[in-house]
Amino acid sequence: SFISCKKKSESDSNNIIAVMKRAAAKHLIERYYHQLTEGCGNEACTNEACGSSPGFQRMDNNAAAIKALELYKNNAKLCDPHPSKKGASSAFPENSAKGAHNFSACSNGKMNHKDLPPTREDFRDLNYLTEEKVYEILSLCSETEDYSPLIRVIGRVFSSAESLVQSFRKAKQHTKEELKSLQAKDEDKDEDEKETASGSSTAMEVEPEASASSGDGPSHGENNVQKLGPVEVSVDIDAVRRVYERLLSNEKIEAAFLNALVYLSPNVECDLTYHSVYAADPNYLNVFIIVMENSNLHSPEYLEIALPQFCKAMSKLPLPALAKLARLWSQYGADQIRRLVETFQQLITYTVISNEFSSDNLVNEDDGVVAATKCLKIVYYANVLGGDLDTDHNEDDDDEPIPESSELTLQELLGEERRNKKGPRVDPLETELGIRASDCRKPLITFEDFINEPLNEVLEMDKDYTFFKVETESKFSFMTCPFILNAVTKNLGLYYDNRIRMYSERRITALYSLVQGQQLNPYLRLKVRRDHIIDDALVRLEMIAMENPADLKKQLYVEFEGEQGVDEGGVSKEFFQLVVEEIFNPDIGMFTYDERTKLFWFNPSSFENEGQFTLIGIVLGLAIYNNCILDVHFPMVVYRKLMGKKGTFRDLADSHPVLYQSLKDLLEYEGNVEDDMMITFQISQTDLFGNPLMYDLKEGGDKIPVTNENRKDFVALYAEYMLNKSVEKQFKAFRRGFHMVTNESPLKYLFRPEEIELLICGSRNLDFQALEDSTEYDGGYNKDSRIIKDFWETVHSFGQEQKRLFLQFTTGTDRAPVGGLGKLKMIIAKNGPDSDRLPTSHTCFNVLLLPEYSTIEKLRERLLKAITYAKGFGML
Repeated sequence: SFISCKKKSESDSNNIIAVMKRAAAKHLIERYYHQLTEGCGNEACTNEACGSSPGFQRMDNNAAAIKALELYKNNAKLCDPHPSKKGASSAFPENSAKGAHNFSACSNGKMNHKDLPPTREDFRDLNYLTEEKVYEILSLCSETEDYSPLIRVIGRVFSSAESLVQSFRKAKQHTKEELKSLQAKDEDKDEDEKETASGSSTAMEVEPEASASSGDGPSHGENNVQKLGPVEVSVDIDAVRRVYERLLSNEKIEAAFLNALVYLSPNVECDLTYHSVYAADPNYLNVFIIVMENSNLHSPEYLEIALPQFCKAMSKLPLPALAKLARLWSQYGADQIRRLVETFQQLITYTVISNEFSSDNLVNEDDGVVAATKCLKIVYYANVLGGDLDTDHNEDDDDEPIPESSELTLQELLGEERRNKKGPRVDPLETELGIRASDCRKPLITFEDFINEPLNEVLEMDKDYTFFKVETESKFSFMTCPFILNAVTKNLGLYYDNRIRMYSERRITALYSLVQGQQLNPYLRLKVRRDHIIDDALVRLEMIAMENPADLKKQLYVEFEGEQGVDEGGVSKEFFQLVVEEIFNPDIGMFTYDERTKLFWFNPSSFENEGQFTLIGIVLGLAIYNNCILDVHFPMVVYRKLMGKKGTFRDLADSHPVLYQSLKDLLEYEGNVEDDMMITFQISQTDLFGNPLMYDLKEGGDKIPVTNENRKDFVALYAEYMLNKSVEKQFKAFRRGFHMVTNESPLKYLFRPEEIELLICGSRNLDFQALEDSTEYDGGYNKDSRIIKDFWETVHSFGQEQKRLFLQFTTGTDRAPVGGLGKLKMIIAKNGPDSDRLPTSHTCFNVLLLPEYSTIEKLRERLLKAITYAKGFGML
């Protein structure tokens, strides 16, 4: 363990030392300059290079700056070391032997340039700050217009972790038992510890609990956590904010915070990496709470020098500390959360645009970007925790586990034992907090605020996915922080996962056929008759689901009986389109259709067996797995239920808006509900034939009136019945089929419910200008060809319905993929000279074959005819 820590320290030392040396040099030069221009204050000073020396010759500022540089090069004498300028000779103040030991182990004392005894220091014994003390020093400095004493104190306190831990403590009255306990602990200390602690007696008088910060041992820190609770902290955050507001407006003082943070960060990182300081004293978290309240962290000076190192330190916090920080920040308002997000986002963006990342120089290897992303994760979960949460309504797990493949695995074929498959990936911080992103109805700020587009542009997703699957500590994957990725990037990661799984199944099948001597079948082949597509497809899928569900993870290959089309993707698109049209036909009775919302819902009185709904779930899973878009119209609650959440009253607004409004009116009714409405806990529904079906929301519901007191229960039970109980069998079967295909996929880990809908259904927002900008040309055409200009003029003049027909004709779907039409990469190729032939398309590859029509009128007429009568013709 010690050797590994030492190696890690050596690998990081170059960057840390370089930053520290630059900052130390700058501060030493400033000290020499201060000594030349202002002196040390000692009238009997004998240092010839000090303004207080009787024989010193005054000089202007420019000459003093040049002289200061010479003194630095010659390592000249400094008669009054300024605490805020000399750096942190120790990670902690002098009153902590433990802190001094920590720093010496981490930095080898390299930050000490001179260590001469001070000749004058008004507040040199002040090793912590309170709001009152800051204002007192500020008042004295304002009177003399000399802010150097305050700058020194800020430099000393804000560059020391222990000083920050003791600073800005909440005023707290201790019980007699606590005071006796503290007194007993003090009496047990040896004489050396008493002498060390005497320097902080003032702090003890103000806040006895501060002794925990001096390293009393793990037990004391743990007791503090128990007393404070999982969210409460010992620092007075409001006081910290007021102090920052007063001080950061003064340019002379503001620089002291930056300089102090430069020294603080590497020491804190070292403490957390090698000394487990948080386990010894959980109040160590105060360091991060106080520093992150600095509203200037997003400024260029911090982004370049101080913030990257501080983010690295924060990313070293243990999991319980990260969770506590997330819980604390979740209590902040939206404006504070937004400020934190912008701070980390600006660091990521600044680093990305300041470097040239490529496949040879991966952004995954930039420590600053990685650390800022990890810190942003804390804010992300704080944003979820502080939002509108619904953690109580979770779907029950399936009663029956998904059957495993009857075929041997690759390892078993090679003589190895079957390995336990990993369950779905779950973020450790998510587990620690006991929440999921899907639990959040409405976050404090939008999820889109966490997406960093510049990062998405430079991310090499193939490499990132590899790091995601390997799960090594040495390689960071941004897929472990999906909140920072846009839907296009996440979809690409899912695509890689699906393809690799397909290739894996193909290899296993090939090896299996060699060992067992059976026929090679590397694809999920479906041979269907166009007139009996549902019967053929669902029967075949049912057999596969029963015999060998692993085959569902093979690449889909569809063949229409009697047709010569080769499935390179286009035939599968048509297959899904035809299946969806048949399944969601209201005449079949599996789903009901609402004319007002244009949405489908599970038919609670459907005559179809559960197997049919399982097969529909398989179809949806196959569509995602094979990167096909379906024209399905479900309310959002379906996707929330697929992610493990139950439907609630609020979901009725989307799925059953009329019922939702009626129940909402009931809740808001100001009169006497029982007398005026005369309703009970028994409700009535109608089946397919219009017959009434009665259901008791409670036992004996027909005898329980709805009153002003119990109407909330009535509404909750009504919603529970409509969205969950009435369709429980149908939906469980549907979800089971969906999970047969996606159970090993990172789908749940990467996407939120609204993004799942986008994956399955695509976007209905059609930006044809983006399609034109991304289209490529072949066969002699280019963007300046006359026929191409006529073509786009014609397409842009189409109405919405005609545009959808055009998309259906050229791509196999009338919706835009994730990321919009610009991601389609359509190709328009020349298909001979002017003729009466219709345009044709290869939907597998999004290729449009266009003859060079002589006039725009002829082009329009031929194109409209092709897209209007496309079904069964022209799509290969």
